[in-house]
Amino acid sequence: MSRYCVTVTCQARRGIVAAISGYLAEKGCNISDSAQFDDKETDRFFMRTSFVAETGTTLETLRRDFAPVAERHGMQAQFHDESERLNVVVMVSRFGHCLNDLLYRVRIGALPINIVAVISNHLDFQKLVVNHDIPFHYIKVTKQNKAEAEAQQLAIIQEAGADLIVLARYMQVLSDAMCQELSGRTINIHHSFLPSFKGAHPYHQAHARGVKLIGATAHYVTAELDEGPIIEQDIIRVSHNQSPEDYVALGRDVESQVLARAIHAHAHRRVFLSGKKTIVFPASPGSYASSFRG
Repeated sequence: MSRYCVTVTCQARRGIVAAISGYLAEKGCNISDSAQFDDKETDRFFMRTSFVAETGTTLETLRRDFAPVAERHGMQAQFHDESERLNVVVMVSRFGHCLNDLLYRVRIGALPINIVAVISNHLDFQKLVVNHDIPFHYIKVTKQNKAEAEAQQLAIIQEAGADLIVLARYMQVLSDAMCQELSGRTINIHHSFLPSFKGAHPYHQAHARGVKLIGATAHYVTAELDEGPIIEQDIIRVSHNQSPEDYVALGRDVESQVLARAIHAHAHRRVFLSGKKTIVFPASPGSYASSFRG
C-alpha cells in the first residue's frame, strides 16, 4: 500500500477538514496522521495529512479528482508520495560539522534526501565528499567574480535537479538575485539564536554580553540577511568561565542538530510559509526511524 500526504492552505472556514477526510475515505484511503492550524492573525488555515491508499488509488488520480474540491473551498493543495526523497545540494565553506552530520544521517537513512552535489569555496572537504561518491564542486568566490561564481553555482543546482539547497555554514552572502532565484527552497544554519547577535561573530558577541544561553537557528534564505522565516531553533547553557572558543565548540553540536531537524521538517512537507513566519507541524509517527539496525 502506498503512503502519501496532502498539504493544504486556504482561508479559514467551516467544512475544510470534512471535505478532505471525506474525499480520502471516498478514494479508499485511511488517514494515519493529521495536523492542522487555524491562524487567527491571518485568517489562514493550514493542514498536513498522511494517509495510506488501501485500495491502490494512485497519486495522479488523487490529484486530478481533488481539483473540484480544492476549487470549491479555495484550497491550495499538494499531494506527495512519502517514499520520494528530495535531491539536495549542500554548500559549505571551512566548518564541516554540519556537512559531516548530514552525510552520516543520509547514510543511515535518517533523512529522506539524496545529497546530489556539494559546492564549496574551499577545498577542505573535497576528499570527504568524493569518498561518499558525491560530486564536489570547488568555486572560488571573490568580490570581483561573485556574479560569475553564482552563475556557476546556479548551473550546478539546476543540472543536479535540486529540490532543496542547504547552506551548511557556507560563509558567503548570496546576492539578492540568487536569493530570489532560490526562494522557498534554501535553508541556512545561523550560529546564533536569532534575532539576537547577527553578523559574522555571534558567539563572540554573546560572550561579550555574558549570556547564559547560546543557540542556533535554521531559516529560509531571503535577500534580507538573517531575516528569513525561522524553521527550527535550539539552545545550550554556557557559563561565565568559558571562552568564546568554548562557545564555538559547544555551538557546533546545536547547529548540526538544528539544521538536520529543519531539513527533516522541510523534506516531510511539515513546513508552511506564512508571511515572515513558518507553521511547522510535528513529525508523523515513525518518520525519524532510520534504516540502520546496529
